[in-house]
Amino acid sequence: MGETTTETLKRTPLYDLHEECGAKLVPFAGYEMPVQFPDGVMEEHNWTRAHAGLFDVSHMGPCFLTLEDGIGGGDEAHAKIAAMIEELVPSDITSLKQGQARLTVLLNEEGGILDDLIITRPIGDDAQGSLYIVVNGAMKEQDWAIFEEKLAGRAVLTRADDRILFALQGPEAADVMKDFFPGCEDLKFMHHMPFELNGTRCIVSRCGYTGEDGFEVLVKPEAGLPLVREMLTDERVKPIGLGARDSLRLEAGLCLYGHDLDPATSPIEADLGWVIQKRRREAGDFPGAERILRERSEGPARKRVGIKPLERAPAREGTEIFIGDEKVGVITSGGFGPTVGHPVAMGYIASAHTEPGTEVQLMVRGKARPAVVADLPFVPHNYKR
Repeated sequence: MGETTTETLKRTPLYDLHEECGAKLVPFAGYEMPVQFPDGVMEEHNWTRAHAGLFDVSHMGPCFLTLEDGIGGGDEAHAKIAAMIEELVPSDITSLKQGQARLTVLLNEEGGILDDLIITRPIGDDAQGSLYIVVNGAMKEQDWAIFEEKLAGRAVLTRADDRILFALQGPEAADVMKDFFPGCEDLKFMHHMPFELNGTRCIVSRCGYTGEDGFEVLVKPEAGLPLVREMLTDERVKPIGLGARDSLRLEAGLCLYGHDLDPATSPIEADLGWVIQKRRREAGDFPGAERILRERSEGPARKRVGIKPLERAPAREGTEIFIGDEKVGVITSGGFGPTVGHPVAMGYIASAHTEPGTEVQLMVRGKARPAVVADLPFVPHNYKR
């Protein structure tokens, strides 16, 4: 999960705490981030599936996009800001209810994915005309430059990546969180609420990147650091690094931008066609609509699928997929799945071969290894609907 780099690495507000907890730190998305803690990746993964894991995701790109002429004005103001962001994404942002969030993708003119992101409509009539958006850490400078260029003179971008953004994930997350944020346990998946914590406003969202129930919290460091420290004193909570974050999201069949998604890949190829709601499909008024709608009706040439290697050796990113002598695809993410007890992978394969159970071969270190196309996710999602 580390990256080789010569650039000066940034540190999140939780960096000193990671060191205190014995983290092994690696470069990731321009930051020094914990890849694992002393318990190790396997234990951290299993702990999150059974209890509550705390993840530092402050490297991500939280921001607020606000009408140039200010917030307030109820539904009319929301419709105005939603129409602007809909010029860049294919999802129906206008129809979001107050407090509701939606996963979407930022598209180029060819219908390729520039990033995946979550857009949330705030709560309260006085907050309308603003959107809370979280983009990927490695892509935030690109994404924010696009927002500022395309929406110049109409909307204002306010970065919030100087704050703490952490996730608490796992079946015991809600019980831990409600002691700090009473009422958050009533939130449904992909909804959020604002809270006051020691006089500081923060945002609590019920979402995550593990397939488990959980929350993400955006909070200023002066309130967030003591909050995280106190949470880690709870016997149900352990700090979790990037290694387990990757194995958890892989078992859950969730994409990692730059690996499973890239500017050449469409939402239909990526099996993310569900992010495009009916109103947007019918209007066809988003970037790359011609290609995307054609692929939706006729089928794409290739599609993202799960791959289950049948031997113990994991299939890593870049591994080629064959059927006989024909190359039919490539692995984009792979590793060991601690919950399922065998290697798991995702990749793109020619559409004729995407049926679950299809036998394929993986070229691992020059040798063909048996595998099958598998349903995603490998581990059922436990979101609170």
